Amino acid sequence: MEFGKVAPSLLETIDFTLPPNGWFTQQLLTGQRSSALKVYVGSTVWILDAWKGGIYPPNVQQKDMLSHYGQHFNTIELNATHYKVYPEASIRKWAEKVPDEDFRFCPKITQSISHYSDLSSERARQLTDGFLSGILAFEKQLGPVFLQLSDRYSPERGLQLLHYLEQWPTDVPLFVEVRHKKWFSDAQNREWLFGHLHRLGIGAVMTDTAGRRDCVHMELTQPKTMIRFVGNGRHSTDYSRIDEWVDRINQWIENGLEELYFFMHQPHEQYSPEMSAYFIEKLNETAGLDLKPPRFIASQPALFD
Repeated sequence: MEFGKVAPSLLETIDFTLPPNGWFTQQLLTGQRSSALKVYVGSTVWILDAWKGGIYPPNVQQKDMLSHYGQHFNTIELNATHYKVYPEASIRKWAEKVPDEDFRFCPKITQSISHYSDLSSERARQLTDGFLSGILAFEKQLGPVFLQLSDRYSPERGLQLLHYLEQWPTDVPLFVEVRHKKWFSDAQNREWLFGHLHRLGIGAVMTDTAGRRDCVHMELTQPKTMIRFVGNGRHSTDYSRIDEWVDRINQWIENGLEELYFFMHQPHEQYSPEMSAYFIEKLNETAGLDLKPPRFIASQPALFD
C-alpha cells in the first residue's frame, strides 16, 4: 500500500503511539467478554511467488495458490474486486478453492463506484447492484464489504455518501474507510461521520500507516472492527506497533468486542505471513485465544532480525 508511505529513514522519528479510544468506542464497549468472539487475520493477496517455499510449496502453480492460502489464513482483503466487477461464476470458483465455511472473503467495492461516480446517482446504484449480484455468490463465506473512499473525497460530499449508505442492504455487512484529512481534523465532521455509521450499523475502517496517523481514529461504530495494518518490511517499529495493537485489542475483547478483521500489509506483501504469525501468537498469549498462525514449510524465519 502506497497510502501513507514514508522514507525508511523517517520511521524512527514517527510517534506510532495509538490514540486513546474514541467517544463511540467508549460508549459501545462497556460490557463483558463476548462468548461469540470471532477473530479473522489475513493478507491482501494470494498469488505471490515470494511465498513459495515459505507457506506455499516451492512448485505450486498460481491456480492452486488460493487453496493453499486458505490453509494459513481465515480471511482476505479482496482487492481484486476494486478493479473489476466479477460475475457470479468467478466468485463461486474462488469460494470452491477454500471449502472452509468459516473463511471470509472481504471484497472491496469497485473503484468505478467508490472513486469515479457520484455515490448518490442512479449510475452508482446500478453499478452497486451489479457488484452485489456477483459477491453474493460467496454465500456463507462473504465477510464485510469494504468501501474505500479516496483522499480527495471530502466532507463536503458527505450527503452523497450518506445517501449511498442509507440505500445499502442491511443484510450485507459494510465497513467504510475515509482518507480526506478534514474527516479527522474537524470535530464536527468526525462526529457526523461516525454518528451516522453507528446509526446505520456500519463499521469504520482503521488504517494504521506511517504517514497518516490521523487515520488511526480509534472509533468503533459497532462492536466489530476492521484494522488495516501497514508495516514496513519487518522494521523494528512493526513489532512494537503490533505489540501495542495486541494490548488495545485485548482491552476491547475484555469489554465486549464481537468481531475483528486484521489485515496485514507489507511492502509487496513478502513478509505478511511472518508478521501475521507474530500478531497471532502475541494475541493468543495476551487474550487467551487459540488462533492458528501461518505455518511455514521450512523453519520459520527469524521474527526479530
